[in-house]
Order: sequence, then structure tokens, then C-alpha cells
Amino acid sequence: MPKLYIGNKNYSSWSMRPWVLLKQAGISFEEIRVRFDSFDAGSEFKRTMGPVSPTGKVPVLVDGDLVVWDTLAIAEYVAETWPDKHLWPQDAKARARARSVCAEMHSGFTALRSHCPMNIEAHLPDTGALIWRDQAAVRADVARLVDMWSALLQEHGGPLLFGETFTVADAYFAPVCMRLHTYALPVPPHIAAYVQRVRELPGVKAWIDEALAEKDFLDFEEPYRLAKK
Repeated sequence: MPKLYIGNKNYSSWSMRPWVLLKQAGISFEEIRVRFDSFDAGSEFKRTMGPVSPTGKVPVLVDGDLVVWDTLAIAEYVAETWPDKHLWPQDAKARARARSVCAEMHSGFTALRSHCPMNIEAHLPDTGALIWRDQAAVRADVARLVDMWSALLQEHGGPLLFGETFTVADAYFAPVCMRLHTYALPVPPHIAAYVQRVRELPGVKAWIDEALAEKDFLDFEEPYRLAKK
């Protein structure tokens, strides 16, 4: 059984992607959660992850003597190891498109990720309204998401980005759905409906429920709150 090292479920968007991918696909794995105490060299987090991965970061998938880090690499390994799960679209062109949008998420949307860090437990619509008013780059990132998701939903007929089947792309954008929800960023109704469908997927709901159960307020992950309300 592979082991997946993750961080705090409330905050760790990168950890969420492979965890949801495995969970939603029904692939058994052992979860090893490493709490974010800090990211300093002497932190417990770094002392734990340093021997596991050359980057000292999460997520990391360990399968026997193989160590896979980086979310895209983990997704590719999982899709190749469990081909019956069809985690990439079956059609070659759709598969290339799915890889393209995942790579775009991996390296882009920096304003949205920076100004709206994932915080599943929090409800920050007032903060989101100020971010939306003041941060043109966030508005541009959301506009790109709306264009991307709208085109995919229309082309493949929904309810997910590439049709009926859950794919790596839906797992990859699950943390974005969390951000849109937490900060109540304005999106068209059909995009809000997709966000809600993702939140209701069993694998995603399981992550959300466990994130809410953590009750672990980390001030260095909280740019907008001094304490948990």
C-alpha cells in the first residue's frame, strides 16, 4: 500500500490534490499527516520530511522503495499504476487538454494563490470583497478560470470538467473551488454549480470534513485573522 505524506488539511492545497485523487478513485493508501509547525530548517516538519523527500515538502508519495514528489508527478504515477481508474481522459486530444490545464494550474494563477490562500475552515466573504476590489490580478485569474471551466463544461457536457468521469483535472482544481467558496469570489451561476458539485464529491467531502475536524489554528498560515472565530 502506498504512503502519502501530507500537511494540514485545512491549509495544504498541494496535499489536497493527490489525496483527493486517490480517495475519489477508490485507491487504498496510508495517510501520513505532518503538521505544519513552521518551515524553518529546524522545525519538526522539516526534520520529518527531510529524510523522506529531497525537497523537504509535501505531498510525497512513497510506494515501496519509490519516492515521488510534486503533485503532477504523483498524478502521472497514480494514473499509470492504476490505469483501470481512467484518471486521465481516454480520448488523446482531451487527455492532452487535461494535462495542459493541470500544468497551467501548477505554474500559474499566482495572484489567486497568493492573495486567497486555502483555508477551508474560514468564511471570509468580506475579505474576499476587498481582494476582489483591490487586486486586478486576482480578477484576471478568476476570469481565466471561468473561461477555462466554461469551455470544458460546454465541450464535454459536465457535470465534471471532462464529462461524467472524475479526472486528475477535477482533483487539481479542487483547492481552487475551496478558495472560491471561502472568499465568496463572484463567479457565474454555472461555475458556482461546478464548485458545489466538486465540494460534494465523496473524496472532496471527506477532505473537507477532516479539515474542519483539525481545529488547528496556525497564525503563519492566516494572513487575515488573528484568531479562529
